[in-house]
Amino acid sequence: MAEPQRIVIIGSGLAGAAAAGALRERDYTGDIVVFGRERHRPYELPALSKQVLLGDADEPDFVHEPDFYDTRGVELRLGVEIVRVDVGGRVVEDSTGASHSYDRLILATGSTPRRLPVPGGELPGLRTLRTVEDSLALRSELTEGREVVIVGAGWIGCEVAAAARRHGASVTVVDPVDLPLRRVLGPRMGEVFRDLHAAHDVRWRLGVGVDGFTEHGVRLADGGSLTGDLVVVAVGAAPDLGLARDAGLALADGGVAVDAALRTSAPDVFAIGDIAAHDHPRYGRRVRVEHWANAKGQGEHVAGTVLGSDEPYEASPYFFTDQYDLGMEYRGLADAEHDELVVRGDVDAREFIAFWLRDGRVQAAMNVNQWDDGEALQLLVDARAEVTPERLRGGELG
Repeated sequence: MAEPQRIVIIGSGLAGAAAAGALRERDYTGDIVVFGRERHRPYELPALSKQVLLGDADEPDFVHEPDFYDTRGVELRLGVEIVRVDVGGRVVEDSTGASHSYDRLILATGSTPRRLPVPGGELPGLRTLRTVEDSLALRSELTEGREVVIVGAGWIGCEVAAAARRHGASVTVVDPVDLPLRRVLGPRMGEVFRDLHAAHDVRWRLGVGVDGFTEHGVRLADGGSLTGDLVVVAVGAAPDLGLARDAGLALADGGVAVDAALRTSAPDVFAIGDIAAHDHPRYGRRVRVEHWANAKGQGEHVAGTVLGSDEPYEASPYFFTDQYDLGMEYRGLADAEHDELVVRGDVDAREFIAFWLRDGRVQAAMNVNQWDDGEALQLLVDARAEVTPERLRGGELG
């Protein structure tokens, strides 16, 4: 495969910026052009719902230093939206009508916050969290004594609740599922997070959906209502598939179908990060992950594929959260409702490790306020190691 002369990356988030950096690390000397709708240089998202929202930082974590792009010859086209991809002609078109050619194209278009398809779902007063502007604006509204209603008890909803309580706001969280984070962590671990927030005076309205929004709050599916000074919608994110769909790329499992090495169905077009439905060799099926580590890892890996490598991307999913005094890391991919849960440590003290087993093999591990065993947990998860529950509860992990 001849080395490409010009690589275009659509998306200036972590995945796209990581790809650009990795290409230079691999001594690629051709043109790299990164297009992004935002006007900030590429930054990472985790701090938006953590340090920035808590008030511990005023800026996100940037992917690279300010001079990185100039010194390494990476052209950043910020505030520029790509509206069309022509895979046959190998060009992309921006919103001004200008065309830009490529030899290789990397799609890293990310996600946008979901809205609920209910009456009032598009009201301008509803808050979502995706950009640094969103985080700073939301932080300014999380003030002492304000009534905040959060719709959604997933990761963002729980982290926003923790930040709101830090700032002295009163918080109610609504979700149609009976426990927070149940779909990811299962019922017992969901109870841990329910009780954690209850101990910090968060009010839960679980097991009830939302029928609509008004200027003053939320209408519930059970006929009730909640009044709030501020309503935050945290019901997940939708991958931005418009360009890929219109270009005729194969889609699957809610994303852009990519093979083990992150190639799409079109020649010389690759997809990474939130949008990539990856044919994962470790799991034998397509996996689409929206977390920080996946964006970073796939961004770094795709550089090799673009330059001719056929190595598969094999990393296990990883994510983390910080809520009040609870810090957590999760590795792997479990079916939390059906896999066997094994706990090592003290759940009541929130100092423990949880394992999920399937057919006696470790599918995932979560360490809560325990920081010494990360490497051992990673090895167990990556190998899908066959381990007895007894050993996990009390034996050596290494």
